[in-house]
Amino acid sequence: MHELSVAIGIVRIAENETKKAHAKKVEKIALEIGTLAGIAFDSLDFVWPVAVKDTILEHAKREITIIQAKAKCIDCDTIFNVDNFYDACPICSSNFKSIIQGKELRVKSLEIV
Repeated sequence: MHELSVAIGIVRIAENETKKAHAKKVEKIALEIGTLAGIAFDSLDFVWPVAVKDTILEHAKREITIIQAKAKCIDCDTIFNVDNFYDACPICSSNFKSIIQGKELRVKSLEIV
């Protein structure tokens, strides 16, 4: 379950950024996570309270924006939603594609005091 290490990494980012801003509290953290980022959302929800306990994020509201993965077909230039890396183009059935979004895993913003 790598979601715990991901959550701990998010805590470190928040602590570093609040330290730079000389803030004392994070009221809200906004995350962007792509559907192909390899994150099990249920697992992240499960480990989150443990990861943030006694940290600057312990009482922060967490907001997650899920980014639907999209790919561009190399053969016919069709842009289409993908649920898995191995999904074929719905137009020409080619498996040659470039993932253009959906692998994101980022801290979008922190609301600090």
